[in-house]
Amino acid sequence: MMNENIKSFVIRNGRCGAKQNLAYLYGLPKFGISLVQKPWDFQAIFGRVAPTVVEIGFGMGYSLIAMAQASPQTNFIGVEVHKPGVGQILLDMMRLNLTNIRIVPYDAMSVFRDNIPAGSLDGIQIYFPDPWPKKRHHKRRIVQLNFVQLLASALKPQGYLHCATDWAPYAVHMLQHITPCAALQNCSSTHTYVTKPSWRATTKFEVRGQKLGHEVFDLLYRKR
Repeated sequence: MMNENIKSFVIRNGRCGAKQNLAYLYGLPKFGISLVQKPWDFQAIFGRVAPTVVEIGFGMGYSLIAMAQASPQTNFIGVEVHKPGVGQILLDMMRLNLTNIRIVPYDAMSVFRDNIPAGSLDGIQIYFPDPWPKKRHHKRRIVQLNFVQLLASALKPQGYLHCATDWAPYAVHMLQHITPCAALQNCSSTHTYVTKPSWRATTKFEVRGQKLGHEVFDLLYRKR
């Protein structure tokens, strides 16, 4: 089980460019969501009633931008702790005048525990998370049964949890930690992996993995 005191990420000192810094400074007050409000009111945050999807760990945000452009009828919330990625997605959002994304630069564990109402989300996405390949670091993997149960509680009936990885041992780990969650049903006819859904945009990490010869695994579950 994942101890909530163990972080699934390490804050790395990635270089934040001047434009990313400015976007972070001026964009976050407009498009960021505060942790003060508990629980969040999505209608008030987005100014409309619409399906709401959360992506955990969007990296530089390129695939989330693509999905938000393709689905303007959907509200997207991106959770990411790395400042360069937050700055980049805010920069792109302002450049493209995208208004259906909100940014949360905080730990996903605390966000789901304290801020997201039960039964409120239409989807949760975790794409190419850090695989923490060394055995002693497996406890840092974000996909752990107790966290999956927390995610499941945030989904509406028939809401989805969609994970993807290009690290085969982590794909097996995901199956082992999601399948025991009684609230979720695997959409795969073989109870393993599904073909990449049309809505998932290709990510930078996916392209890099494929260049290295890695197979990509998609796992899709629905709330019972």
